[in-house]
Amino acid sequence: MTPLEGSERDFGPDVNVREPGDSSGERGRPPYRGPRGKTASITESRIAAAAILAEVRSGQLLDPAFERHAGPLDARDRRWVQELVWGTLRRRGWFDAVLSSRVRGGLARLDGDVADLLRLGAYQLLNMGSVPPYAAIAQTVELAKQRHGIGASKLVNAVLRRVDRERDALDPVAPSDPVDALAQRASHPRWLVARWVARFGLDDTAKLLEANNHEAPIVLRPFGVVREQLEAMLEGAGVSVMDAPLVHDSLVLGHGVQLTELGAFKQGLLFVQDPAATLVTRYAAIAPGSVVADLCAAPGGKALELSRTARLVIAADRVPGRLERLIVGLGRLDVENIVSYVGDAREPAVHNVDALLLDVPCTGTGTFRRHPDARWRIKTSDLAVMSTVQRDILRTASHCVRPGGLLIYSTCSLEPEENDAPIDAFLAEHSDFVLEPPPAGSVPDTVLDNGRLRVLPHKHGVDGAFAARLRRLETA
Repeated sequence: MTPLEGSERDFGPDVNVREPGDSSGERGRPPYRGPRGKTASITESRIAAAAILAEVRSGQLLDPAFERHAGPLDARDRRWVQELVWGTLRRRGWFDAVLSSRVRGGLARLDGDVADLLRLGAYQLLNMGSVPPYAAIAQTVELAKQRHGIGASKLVNAVLRRVDRERDALDPVAPSDPVDALAQRASHPRWLVARWVARFGLDDTAKLLEANNHEAPIVLRPFGVVREQLEAMLEGAGVSVMDAPLVHDSLVLGHGVQLTELGAFKQGLLFVQDPAATLVTRYAAIAPGSVVADLCAAPGGKALELSRTARLVIAADRVPGRLERLIVGLGRLDVENIVSYVGDAREPAVHNVDALLLDVPCTGTGTFRRHPDARWRIKTSDLAVMSTVQRDILRTASHCVRPGGLLIYSTCSLEPEENDAPIDAFLAEHSDFVLEPPPAGSVPDTVLDNGRLRVLPHKHGVDGAFAARLRRLETA
C-alpha cells in the first residue's frame, strides 16, 4: 500500500517515465529570447511543479497532487513535470546541504515555498540537461516574484546564480558521523537511515538508499493473453520491452512510451504492477474456485491478480474515490468476477470467505522509489500509529475467514513494527490460526524468510513487500 494511505500504483498507468521536454520545458510555450533577463511568461509546467510541491508540503500525497496540477498538460509536459518534481524530492536532502551554505542564515530560515522553488531551480540547473541555465534561473526567479514578491525573487536569483557559477565545486562537507554522511549523500531523513543501519548494516543501507533514488520502471502484467502474445503485440508496435525481475511473465516497458496510447492498453490486455505486488498474490496461492475478499483493495491490482483463479473476488475500500479508480480500471479490462463496495476493513461486510487479503495501510518504506515524498513525510510516531491500525484490521477482519480458510496479511513496508510484530502478536492471541508457507515453487526461494514473504529493494531490484500466509484451523 502507498505511504500512510494504503493505495499502491499497481493498477493503472504509472507515469514514472523520464523524457524531459524541449529546452523550455514544454511544447507550444513561448520561447526564451535570451539569457539577459528577457524571458517569456512562466511556463505552465513550472507553475504546476511549484503547486505540486506546495501541496505536498501541506501534507497532501504526491500522486493526487500531480494529477490535479499536471493532469491538464499534454503527455510530454506531464513527463517533464514528473521528472522535475520526483527528481527534486529524491535529491532534496542533498540540495538542502548545498543551498544552506549559500543562503545567509541557512535554508531553514526561509519560507517553505521559497525553499521549494530553490530546490526546483537547482534540480533544473544540475540535473536536467535539456534546460539551459538561464532558463532555469529566470523562470524560477519569475515564479518567486509571482508567489512572494521582489525580495524573494532577488534572493532566488542570487542563490541560483551562485550555484550555477560553482557547479564544479558544490559537494558539501561530509559530516564526520557515518550515518549523518550517508543520510546527506543519499538524501534520506537521518532517523530513518539510523534505524536501517542498525538493522541492515552500513553497506546494505547504502545500497537500499541508492535503490530508493533510482527511477521506478513501468512493469506490465498481461491480462487475457499470455506474456508471449503481449510481447509480440508491443514489439510489433515498435515498443521495446525487457524481462522483469522475479516474475517471469511480467514485462518492463522501455522509456519514452505513452502507456495509455498503446493498443494493448486500450484493449484491456495489460495493467501495471510492480513484481513485489505480484509476488504477494503468488505467495497467497489461493485455491482455484475460491471466494476471496480483498478489504483494502484500491486501486485494485492485487484483486485483479486474484481474479485469475478465484471464482469471485469481493473488493472493498473505505475511500470512495479510490474505489472509483478501481471500478474504472475494471471497466477497461472487462472483468466479470470482481464485485466492489465501500467499507472499512475494521467493520467488514463479508463473512465465511475462503481467503482474505489484508493489504493494510502502512508507511510504505518499501516504495520510496515510487513515492519520494514519503521519505520526508513520515515520522517516527507514524510507525506506532500504523501498527495500531494494522493490528485492529487484522484482529477484526480475521473473523471473515471460514474455518480451513486463508488469511494473507501484507504491506509495502520494510519496518518490523508493521510486518513481523503484528503477525507475531496475532498468532500469540489466536490459537486457531497458524503460519503456513505457500506451496513449493509459488515464489522464488530468495524472497522467503521462515515462511514469510520478504522482498527488499536493494536485494531483489523491485519494490519492498512483506506478507504472511495464515491458515485458520478447522477446529480451534
